[in-house]
Amino acid sequence: MRSNPRQNLRKTTLVTALAATTALALASCSSEASGSEGTDSDGGSDSADSAGSTQTEWPEEITISLVPSVEGEDLAEALDPLTTYLSDGLGITVEGVVATDYAATVEALGADQAQVLITDAGSLYNAMEQYDAELILRDVRFGATSYASIAMTNDPGTYCADEVVTATYGATGDELSYCNGTEAGPDAAGQGPAGQEALASIAEGTPVALQAATSPAGYQYPVVAMREQGIDTDAGIQQIPVEGNNNAVLAVANGDAEVGFAYWDARSTVTEEVPTVGEDVVVFAYTEMIPNGGVAVAPSLPEDLVAELTTLMDDYADSSDEAATVMFDLVGLSDWSADTAEDEITRYGEILAEFSQ
Repeated sequence: MRSNPRQNLRKTTLVTALAATTALALASCSSEASGSEGTDSDGGSDSADSAGSTQTEWPEEITISLVPSVEGEDLAEALDPLTTYLSDGLGITVEGVVATDYAATVEALGADQAQVLITDAGSLYNAMEQYDAELILRDVRFGATSYASIAMTNDPGTYCADEVVTATYGATGDELSYCNGTEAGPDAAGQGPAGQEALASIAEGTPVALQAATSPAGYQYPVVAMREQGIDTDAGIQQIPVEGNNNAVLAVANGDAEVGFAYWDARSTVTEEVPTVGEDVVVFAYTEMIPNGGVAVAPSLPEDLVAELTTLMDDYADSSDEAATVMFDLVGLSDWSADTAEDEITRYGEILAEFSQ
């Protein structure tokens, strides 16, 4: 069959046009990919490049919000070594601001007045829930990131199902009394929960020393533990209000309360006042472990900045003798740990919820 010259001409023309169009498109793509500035038609930065740079760009300054242990004129002096250390390590300005209380640290992060907060466990939980803050470090006190509340009594015959034993409290070297398997060796470890079933022995009307309702070790965790053992903590016991962990111990030692609660092991705080407290006041149960506070950051901070900040703060206590002293004086800590154990913070949030209604 003979071919049609006009059809061949049209085919040739179409192929040539398509080839030219393809070449033009490829040339345009090549020009955009290799362009030194990556600009669009009106001279602005390419949107993809701009978005990428925004994600990794560091701010010129970040602010830490915290509630320090020191007060008054010593505050600036106490903050300066930490912020200087972080500024030098990060290469950006790090400022420290003082919050009036722990809740204010969360408010500062929510308002973007601070991008880093050093605060208690409850405020860490609220920052994570309300503002999607990232938990990066936990506070270390006496080598631990959490602690138990002790249930103590001056009536071991009622609350101890086994023999009373003594163990050494490592922080002070005091010999203290325990039962119900709370301590199994010569050195006290303070790991809860333990012996909580003995709380069911608290009879109706028993005087129980409890601290303020905002105290995790002196009220919140103990109340939850007693309720779980069937104790009516509102009407079934006689609440003896005390201020501070030492006074909770003294209330039991002096006979004002039969049972009391405090952080592990607050008995060591009154050994000068009551030299026999290690024998007279026996720990018969531990609550769940209560988390220390820690450090959280705003979600707006770049990941690589957060990683470097975490490393620097984790290393701070070991960076110099001065740093260790500053850290203890500033926030009462011996170290920070990157082992965040976030589940403990979440559990604390559940405990808090029981007292927020």
